[in-house]
Amino acid sequence: MSKPRILIYLVRRDLRVSDNPILNYLAETPEHGFTHLLPVFVFPAQQIEVSGFIKDGSSSPYPEARSAVAGYWRCGPHRAKFIGESVWNLKESLEGLGSGLVLRAGLMGDVLASLLEGLGSSPQEVGAVWMISEEGVEERRDQRAVSSVCKKFGVDLKLWIDEKYFVDDRDLTIDSAADLPDVFTTYRKQTEPLRKKPRATAPKPAKSSLPSLPDESIIPPQSAPFTSPTTYEELESALLKPVKDYLPGIPSFPSQASSSDLLKGGEDSARDRLEYLIKSEVMFNYKDTRNGLLGTDYSTRLSGFLAHGCITARQVHEALVKYEDGTDPAYENVKGYGQGENEGTTAVRIELLWRDYMRLCMRKFKQMLFHLEGFRADDQYKESEKKTKWKSRNEKDALPDQDPTPREIGDIIDRFNAGTTGMGLIDASQRELMQTGYTSNRARQNVASFLAKHLAIDWRYGAEWYEMLLVDYDVSSNWANWQYVSGVGNDPRGEARIFNPVKQAFEYDKEGAYVKAWVPETRDLEKLENVFQLWTTSEEELEKLGLKDNPMVTDPVKKIQFSVDRKPNNSRRPFNRRRGAPRRPANSEGATQAQQSQAQEQQSSQAAQAVQLPDRTNYFQNNGGYRGGPRGGHGGGYRGRANPGGNRGGGAGYRGRYYPGSHAPAWNPPGPPM
Repeated sequence: MSKPRILIYLVRRDLRVSDNPILNYLAETPEHGFTHLLPVFVFPAQQIEVSGFIKDGSSSPYPEARSAVAGYWRCGPHRAKFIGESVWNLKESLEGLGSGLVLRAGLMGDVLASLLEGLGSSPQEVGAVWMISEEGVEERRDQRAVSSVCKKFGVDLKLWIDEKYFVDDRDLTIDSAADLPDVFTTYRKQTEPLRKKPRATAPKPAKSSLPSLPDESIIPPQSAPFTSPTTYEELESALLKPVKDYLPGIPSFPSQASSSDLLKGGEDSARDRLEYLIKSEVMFNYKDTRNGLLGTDYSTRLSGFLAHGCITARQVHEALVKYEDGTDPAYENVKGYGQGENEGTTAVRIELLWRDYMRLCMRKFKQMLFHLEGFRADDQYKESEKKTKWKSRNEKDALPDQDPTPREIGDIIDRFNAGTTGMGLIDASQRELMQTGYTSNRARQNVASFLAKHLAIDWRYGAEWYEMLLVDYDVSSNWANWQYVSGVGNDPRGEARIFNPVKQAFEYDKEGAYVKAWVPETRDLEKLENVFQLWTTSEEELEKLGLKDNPMVTDPVKKIQFSVDRKPNNSRRPFNRRRGAPRRPANSEGATQAQQSQAQEQQSSQAAQAVQLPDRTNYFQNNGGYRGGPRGGHGGGYRGRANPGGNRGGGAGYRGRYYPGSHAPAWNPPGPPM
């Protein structure tokens, strides 16, 4: 009798059992040659803080999982919880099929080496290691680390195509990443008709169709000092303990905002959400609602599930086809059933293709996706007089003549993060993000434009803040979209595309409901111009509401005077926060002395005038409402272990550098996030 052979399946962002190429192959190919299957999920120490898995007071062998520029946690509490739920759901699903899932913390190369070393003394041999390939810089580094370990132990490695995207890699209209058009519309036209592009989905494996799990007694334990959780409660605690207090002084959940926005992670939840979206006609109405701000049904909210592989884009497409073709009786009472593709489902497919495009941009531009000057950073751009002079809170990165100073920029970034800039739409979005891990695409575009275009602050501070807090964070989509809006990516309009957040608020938050829901200070205000910029409120009303000393009134980060009936001018004044005493609030008509500046923006359907007023520097007054707590040190990065919480300064980070133990060197465009 031949020696039993184990297949190790390293699970990453493929947290599902249905439409899973590896599981499908094993279930439907009897001659695969393996007697046992060992699925393993590794919580990656460079992306998720794993010190919570240590219980005996020992120190972690890994640096803290913090970002390279700002020193934020790489994965905050919202996504950590979502990932934990998704992983545990996969574990239960695999157990239901007669298999299981082993959980580990550390670096993938280290974990695999420990497993192979331990299994080497067992009566069973490891026949191969399989994993699904990914495009991220760190993900490719993990793949190289795994390859190095496999070579050391003489084990075969197979990388499978990542099939969670809309168009399969084998069906692309380009021969290589170098051929990818730099404009999305061009790529979309090359790919159309979209409805015919996705491949068929793979079914969920039948019970007992997978090779059995190896006996628990031969599976090597988690390497010290980490422990492996045995219940979901233990897993959630380990993930959240280090990062839950990422920003001291976070306000309580606003009473008028909805906590129902929080979706549970996992394949089961993803399938339920998809069915609900079709039955409730969210898909049918998607084209008309996708620019919404408030609620749960203006957007599909599938982005988190897609990012972590709880569901695939082609599964979404397949469900839409059944609805459009009238072949699924579950949808027979839904508007548009059996009537073919409609505007809503077409818009959904375009968004799914945009996710594909962002991934291909990662494949094409690689490390440049994280560069300050983006992938436009060629010699011509570097010599351009129009190139933005980015401002930084880090003295070593700041230009010698930077104004405001790095310290002042640090204060501005802290207010931007905490949602106390005084710009209603921006503050509402940032507070929603802090509380829920989600914010609309319309809001995301305005937030990115505000930081990069209006304030000229290094856009990577915003990208890293989003990386920490977004449930639906996807390395390709997040970084490519931030570059897109910041003018250093593949937006054909580049620096010329500027969003006026006041005008955008008037257009997309017509009653002020969104800002009032997330910025309680504005709830008793009647005039929209006051809701969207608190400083425009009369002194009498501010006094009455107890807001006259609020920094959003006395010291807004930026002022924009807005007139509904006038046409916007064609350029903008660079951000320059002038030193000086705070100015008085506006009078009862919202008027004040101002210098004219000009703004250019994406939309022109509603005429408006944008005028930048002189800026003031009464930085961070202590009566600042929701401004959060003190910042951490500027040492930042991964050098040393700092106290949790706060916003740390710049540092080296994992991304783009050799990481100890790695075994190898190193928005959606014009539509909402799915």
